Amino acid sequence: MWTRASLGPGGSAPLDLLTARFDRHRYAPHYHEEFTVGVCVGGSEVIDYRGGRLDVGPGSIVVLAAGEVHTGGPGHQGGYAYRAMYPAPHLLAEGTLTAPNFRDPVLDDPELAAALRAAHTELSGHPDSLETDPLEAESRLPWLLTALARRHGSARPLCDTVPGADRIARAVRDRLADELLAPPSLAELAAPLGLSRYQLLRAFRTSTGMPPYAWLAQHRVTRARALLDGGLRPAEAASLVGFADQAHLTRWFRRILGVTPAAYRRAAFDRPSYRNGVQDGGR
Repeated sequence: MWTRASLGPGGSAPLDLLTARFDRHRYAPHYHEEFTVGVCVGGSEVIDYRGGRLDVGPGSIVVLAAGEVHTGGPGHQGGYAYRAMYPAPHLLAEGTLTAPNFRDPVLDDPELAAALRAAHTELSGHPDSLETDPLEAESRLPWLLTALARRHGSARPLCDTVPGADRIARAVRDRLADELLAPPSLAELAAPLGLSRYQLLRAFRTSTGMPPYAWLAQHRVTRARALLDGGLRPAEAASLVGFADQAHLTRWFRRILGVTPAAYRRAAFDRPSYRNGVQDGGR
């Protein structure tokens, strides 16, 4: 299955993603204009690359450079399955001084492999994925690709200290609050500030201790609480603060407050002032 994830209209090309499972298929020699970043999720694959042979098993990360001719086919176990994304070179250089070079194209990094696989699931809209805010899904990519480049590539990392982090965070918070129902993408937030998406994430985390999507969820939950206190039902509150549906609101409500919106609303209406037919502060 081939899908395309939008990374926002702020100058970023979309990201192509492939979810594949083959029994016998062998690719003809070909190349991609982007990097190939894949995770083997089953079976084994043999890849001809740079004059050598790569044996790839479950859990391995494969990184193939842009423009490099390669093939791929089943290994000795018969059949293989993988998930791959095709980021443009600049996406791998958001946290480095130059585009990274990967000396070893097959990487053993279980933590990063699991994170890449989870991000692929979210970005491709896989049926197994939970409802994820587009800003949250997009935010995973700069962290993961920068981690890949820094851990396993040869390029020197950028300094992670971004001047004016508090000012940047205030500007981002203001814009997210103003555009609550249709928030901008990470690329759209970063471009007017002259930052890459990775730099924006670094600055915002430095100032607030959380990424922009988490702050947005917190702000939405705070607004939803006020609406629930005012008598609205969870489904009504969810749509008014920008959550996709009641289930999306419930997940974040429980993460932040430890209870569901319905339980919170029941407790609110069980207060003495509500039982007397008057809201708190209404006397």
